[in-house]
Amino acid sequence: MAKLVSSTNEDGRMTMTRNPRFKLTVSTGTIILAAVILSGCQTEPKSNAELLATHDYRYQHPIVISEAPEVLDLPIGKNTRNLRSPVTDVITSFAMESRRSGSGNVEILVPTGSANESAVHAVVRDIRGALSRGGVSGKHIATRTYRSSDPSADAPIRLSYARMKATTGECGAWPKNIGGGVGENTSYQNYGCATQANLAAMVENPSDLIAPRATTPSDQNRRAVVIEKYRLGETTAGAFTEGVGAEVSE
Repeated sequence: MAKLVSSTNEDGRMTMTRNPRFKLTVSTGTIILAAVILSGCQTEPKSNAELLATHDYRYQHPIVISEAPEVLDLPIGKNTRNLRSPVTDVITSFAMESRRSGSGNVEILVPTGSANESAVHAVVRDIRGALSRGGVSGKHIATRTYRSSDPSADAPIRLSYARMKATTGECGAWPKNIGGGVGENTSYQNYGCATQANLAAMVENPSDLIAPRATTPSDQNRRAVVIEKYRLGETTAGAFTEGVGAEVSE
């Protein structure tokens, strides 16, 4: 409210008027106070990248595609001198997989200083033969040694080849209590990690996570049958017969 000021007119009577300067001062102060309050309530909005980093598990636990070793450990007893099926069948299958998923180069890592050192050197020839049956030639097989950490243990022979694999970071990070951040409306640190790790482990071709595969050529024989039926005015769809031993006819 503006301040009232007393004054005397020409007739000697006293009148009350409002002080315009005081009114201006009060109005200006009110505007300044309101501006300060409103400015304190404003917060800078988060960018889309910041929101994704705190809410989307795919950004917190990304799947990374990189070259990593594929290994096969073969337990060899100290009295073993020959390898037979089904062990050799597993090695042959491993060789075929190395040609399909890798470059076809396979390393044989032989332990030294272990209790079964004589045995592992005796079966290397059988391992190379099994790899050869899987399509890996001798020039693509390299034999290396590694030092066993326990001289009293039977260390395994390790087969290895490099391939592109999809992996995630290690799961199980719990840096803070998940019950204490309810008001933050954000995902806890370990959320979605297991799902991402399982997806990376199950995908058959890691390249599918980067881009879809090209479409395969159409079946020319089936296309010719459909076009011929279309020309004759016949139904182009296959007919399905209900019952045991149902068949789809052209």
